[in-house]
Amino acid sequence: MSHADDHEGTRRDFIYYATAGAGAVATGAAVWPLVNQMNPSADVQALASIRVDTADIDVGTQLTVKWRGKPVFVRRRTEDEIADARAVNLADLVIDDEARNDNNPGADASDENRSMDEAGEWLVMMGVCTHLGCVPLGDGAGDFGGWFCPCHGSHYDTSGRIRKGPAPENLPVPIARFEGSELVLG
Repeated sequence: MSHADDHEGTRRDFIYYATAGAGAVATGAAVWPLVNQMNPSADVQALASIRVDTADIDVGTQLTVKWRGKPVFVRRRTEDEIADARAVNLADLVIDDEARNDNNPGADASDENRSMDEAGEWLVMMGVCTHLGCVPLGDGAGDFGGWFCPCHGSHYDTSGRIRKGPAPENLPVPIARFEGSELVLG
């Protein structure tokens, strides 16, 4: 074995390692764009969470905002609306007796479990009828003073609970919280 043969093994090893390293870098450079394109786009991430200033919402009025492509009702209820909602016997809720509140999963449909604050002044719900996805009319519409879906006749009370009609569930309450006078959805 000559002196050149001793160095040939280390040169060959270096070439193998360099080729494998270059191949790994090239594979990573080719795979990264494919994996990265599966991440949500900036416009989708921007809609994942929104802030709503509630300082200008008067008692007895409702603001409708768009979140994740769907309407959300933000209602500042009157004392009478709160009293009406809290006076409902849970046994009268024969269609749906669950709160459908993502902030309080598994709770019963009492008004305290559906409103955003202990006083019951703020009610935040998805504004989509649970029957076929129509947008119910608000401002005391329907037989129970809450919302009414004119497409198929679903009546919701002042807490957004289904009381009459074909809708199978209460209007869902999305994940939301208050930060001062701002409501944060998502």
